[in-house]
Amino acid sequence: QVQLVESGGDLVQPGGSLRLSCTASRRIFLINTMRWYRQAPGNEREMVASITSGGNTNYADSVKGRFTISSDNAKSTVWLQMDSLKPEDTAVYYCNAKAGFNTYWGQGTQVTVSS
Repeated sequence: QVQLVESGGDLVQPGGSLRLSCTASRRIFLINTMRWYRQAPGNEREMVASITSGGNTNYADSVKGRFTISSDNAKSTVWLQMDSLKPEDTAVYYCNAKAGFNTYWGQGTQVTVSS
């Protein structure tokens, strides 16, 4: 069973930066898309950013210009560079990989933006 493992979550002050990483326990072949989602307490899980195998990216309006997604499909790894963080970015961040008919999720990493 392939597992995705996120890391990089932390407590950071408003305006700060964090870089999240997500890697698979073993290589995932034929990845179509990798995504980052987040879920704040009391809120539904929302898609933050996505990247296709061809390198096309998409972002939620709330993070455009501040977050950057990148990936290395050969290593089944995806990153999320988060700059100019705001308190409303506080959430558990999850990575997701879709390969054919299979979808994989990580266990989440906590990001807290607070002074």
